[in-house]
Order: sequence, then structure tokens, then C-alpha cells
Amino acid sequence: MSFVQSFKLAIKSIMASKVRSLLTMLGIIIGVAAVIVIVGLGNGMETYMKDSFASMGTNILTVNVMGRGSSRSIDVDDLYAFVEENEEYFEAVSPTVNVNGSVKIGNETLSYTTIMGTGEDYISMKQYSLDSGRYIEYIDILRRNKVCVVGNYIDDTYFLGDSLGKSLKINGNTYTIVGIMSEEADSEEGSTDDFVYIPYSNASKISYIGNISSYNFSVVSEDNISVSKQLLENKLYDVFGSDNAYSVISMAEILDTMSSMINVMVTILASIAAISLVVGGIGIMNIMLVSVSERTREIGIRKALGAKQKHIMRQFVIEAATTSALGGFVGILLGYMLSYIATSIVVVALDTDLKVIPSTFAVFGAFTISVAIGILFGYLPAKKAAKLNPIDALHRE
Repeated sequence: MSFVQSFKLAIKSIMASKVRSLLTMLGIIIGVAAVIVIVGLGNGMETYMKDSFASMGTNILTVNVMGRGSSRSIDVDDLYAFVEENEEYFEAVSPTVNVNGSVKIGNETLSYTTIMGTGEDYISMKQYSLDSGRYIEYIDILRRNKVCVVGNYIDDTYFLGDSLGKSLKINGNTYTIVGIMSEEADSEEGSTDDFVYIPYSNASKISYIGNISSYNFSVVSEDNISVSKQLLENKLYDVFGSDNAYSVISMAEILDTMSSMINVMVTILASIAAISLVVGGIGIMNIMLVSVSERTREIGIRKALGAKQKHIMRQFVIEAATTSALGGFVGILLGYMLSYIATSIVVVALDTDLKVIPSTFAVFGAFTISVAIGILFGYLPAKKAAKLNPIDALHRE
């Protein structure tokens, strides 16, 4: 009997007992679907996280200087000179100064608005864009010009989209709006569109700080992020003589660490879900043993007509593999359907763009494992059927 004939006979046997076959496949179906959804959720989380970090800049090194007293310090000019000396590794640097204060527009006081001082390169480093006007320039920083750039939320809410050239007050000082940033979030109060950027020289004066302690560095290539970080750490160590006086944080390294953690978690969960594939294999073995008992006389007749052990064994192995393969196929369809439903639920419930993204590798792997389990657990019943004595089999009612 050829493989095609064995496969047709297997399909005929499965279709003869549809309900029993479906119940037999249930463990395989659930296992394959669960693996697809869990791995898809992990892929979605990783993609969402990468997109989130991309907006923060994965080519950015964030430096916080705690210092070691007045005897050892580093100022803005030193770090600008450092970037110029290492232009093959660094593109730009921008000091950042968070201001604790209030923004007042007319009679309105903005309670949740972020006020931050930045350098002229901050917008390009963060890959932000302007809706209109200009960004802070070097001359503004040098002369401490009282100019500012506002987020889309402030422009729309308090100036009805016409804030360019208008003014607002920061801690009682009047600043002229010279630029409006493009919308980045949902343009809500307290969101990433609710901010005012001013020259860092003004911000340090308002905050009454001496040396600025926070900086953002953009590197030329993410491939050299580790080398760039080491160069920067060496520079700071030469100044302070202690690595406790500063911290250098790489967004790319944080992203890699978090991705690794997600992958470990997804692997563990997928492995737990795959246990149901083993349960499904046990179900297939059980039903195949029942099938051997039910078809003992048929096996005896085939052996009497000249069928060899390998032919009988192949027939039952193919039948078990076909059962698990059909279960795997149904599981794939169910997995994709559940992934679509899960995406809709997550988007509505959490109000995010997180999507469940089924992986081709996970689909192929789960299907292959389901077929392999069918063959593995179908081997024992097939071996039992192949070893039946034809005379004893023919006498079995």
C-alpha cells in the first residue's frame, strides 16, 4: 500500500468518527493555538517597546552628574569640546534642565506643564519635528533670550492654534513663543505635548543651579553605542576620579535587556502552553490503541492477504500523524483568530497600539511539534497492531 493510499485510508477513518476525532485533536488544537497567541503577544510587546524607545532615541546616551564637590566639576563647554574631539562617535550634546515652576497664560495657570531647558540640538537628537516657527538657537542660549517652544497641546488649547509670536509667563518672566512642536501623543493635559522648552541657560538661572548635571548625547551609529559609552565614562572618570560621581545610561542597552527579559518570559509561558501538546499526544495514543482493538479483524485479514508488519505499522503511524496534523492546522486557524480578538481587546482595554503578532517561526514550530508528537505517540499502537498474529486476529470478534 502506497503512502497516498495510507493517507486516504487515514482520512476515511478520521471522518468515520468525527466527534471522537475532534475530541482526540482537542489537546493539539489548544496547545498550538496557545503557543501562537503567547508568542504573538511577546512579539507585540517587543515591537511596542521598541517603538516606544525609538521615540526616546535608542542612539541617545543620558548622563547624570552627581559630582564630588566644588574641587572637581565639569561644565557645558567641556562636554561640547569633548563631542568635537570625538566627532567620529558623537553627533551632538544637549544639556537638559528641568524647571520647577509655573506657566501662566493670561489668567490661566498650567499645573501639569513640563518646563525644560535644552540645547539647540535637542530637537534633532530626539527626532522631533516643528509644526511651525523655529527651535531654540545658539544665540538664544548665549544671550539668554526669553524665547520658548511650546507643545501642540498648549498651542491648541490656550491659543486656538495661533500661539506663534504670542507670549506666556514662566515664574513671572515673559517668554515669547517662537516655535510650535508637532503633535507627538494625544495632545492632552500632562501628556508629552504639554510642555514648554526654553534655552538651558535661562533654565539654569531660574533654577538657581551652578553646573548643569543632566546631558543627552547622540551617537553617530548604534553599532558603536558601547564604545561611545566607554569613551564618555572614561572622560567623566578622568574628571571625577570615581564612577560614583556620574551615571551614563544607554537606551539601546536598556532596550536589549528588556527584550531579553520578555523573550525569557514568553519562552517559559510558551513551554507551559506546549504541555497541552503532550496531553494531546497522549489522547492520540489512547484513541489509536482503541482503534487497534476495534480493527483487529481488519488487521488479521490484511495480514492474511500478504500485508507485512511494516505496512500495518506505517498505516497506523500515518493515521496518528494525520490526526495530529489536522489538529495542528485547526490550532493555527484558532491561534490567528484569537490573536485578532486579543489585539482588539488590548487596544480597547489598555488604549494602546499593542498588537498580538503571530510569528511564522512559532506557527511552523508548533505545527511541526504537533505532527512529531502524533508520530511519537502513534508508534506504540502501530507497533502493537503490526505484531498481531493473523490467526488470533481473524478469530477476534
